[in-house]
Amino acid sequence: MVGVARVELHLPACQSLKEKRSIVKSIIARLRNKFNVSVAETAYLEQWQRTELVIAAVANEISFLERELAQAVRLVEMVPNVELIGHITEYYE
Repeated sequence: MVGVARVELHLPACQSLKEKRSIVKSIIARLRNKFNVSVAETAYLEQWQRTELVIAAVANEISFLERELAQAVRLVEMVPNVELIGHITEYYE
């Protein structure tokens, strides 16, 4: 089973791409260190205050994937100065 969560974020405090990349890099590192997931920034690469992250995980049970990805999305929601615009989670066999 493969689980994929797409998370769209608003970064209202960012005034440059350098600031944005610093925050995004920190979020990606935290997700990779805390969970056994792959993470990539996939959209809005040249916009200062918006980004999309895709979080992917592989496991043999869908219940594990559901818990893991839900916790990963919650971690992103709790990052200061970051607003969650929306997220979609999909599962594939």
